[in-house]
Amino acid sequence: MFQRTVFSTRLKELIQKQNMTYAQLGKILGVSTAQVSDMANGKTATTMERLYILCETFQVSADYLLGLTDELRPISDVERT
Repeated sequence: MFQRTVFSTRLKELIQKQNMTYAQLGKILGVSTAQVSDMANGKTATTMERLYILCETFQVSADYLLGLTDELRPISDVERT
């Protein structure tokens, strides 16, 4: 089951790690600062399109953001060897 708390916690951590503001991320996602704040505080989730943009922006997998794994990115075959 999807848990917004995991998504929101990880989103907040990634925003802080990048020294990004909610306004900056909102501009990237095409949403308001309030909408980013709602996502970061677990009040709302996001669309598939915005999830993709979040993954691209922070260079993490959707599985990580959704709490399906603790790995930031999947290990590629090249990295395994």
